Amino acid sequence: MKLYYSETPNPRKPCAVAKHVNAPVEFVRVELAKGEHKTPAYLAVNPNGKTPALADGDVHLWEAHAIMAYLALKSGSDLWPDNPVLQIEVMKWLNWDTAHFSRHAGRLWFQRFLKGAIGAGDPDAAEIEEATGFFKQFAGILDDHLKGRDHILGNRLTIADFGVATFIPLADQAELPLEPFAELRRWADGMMAIDAWRDPWPSEYSTLG
Repeated sequence: MKLYYSETPNPRKPCAVAKHVNAPVEFVRVELAKGEHKTPAYLAVNPNGKTPALADGDVHLWEAHAIMAYLALKSGSDLWPDNPVLQIEVMKWLNWDTAHFSRHAGRLWFQRFLKGAIGAGDPDAAEIEEATGFFKQFAGILDDHLKGRDHILGNRLTIADFGVATFIPLADQAELPLEPFAELRRWADGMMAIDAWRDPWPSEYSTLG
């Protein structure tokens, strides 16, 4: 089972899950700067030309959330609940995150960090203002939900936590306005205390050659 990754926000999620559940994966680092994600060999695994991707025999998966679920399921981990209602709850939060929370956190990270790092120009003040407003709106929803809960699904860690926490390790780079949200910050500190989340990347890796 091969897990293709790059050190970017979305691949962090399945890499962390793979390490957390000790999944039997071969980590394969994709050099984006060299265009390895556009080679025929990689496009045969993920025709989108994005990371992450997973190949397990005839199973080819892309999208970080699907890969997290597959790794948890294959490993027999309760990061993917066996209760169908809880599975739907996990999917609710992962979809919410993609559409709202990480979407606007990602906009702030792009404007305040990545744009300068890749030489794409100066931050757009209007974009930052809009993204900040939306981020605070949805951070407030998450903050309220986390009251009395250690994790998004109560007292059990699931892939929902790994998904929603995508930009928590990049909060300083993105200058995420987390100060008003004490419950969110408490949860974020808990996520950063998880070894596999804090340090998800393999120390040794293969390359695409």
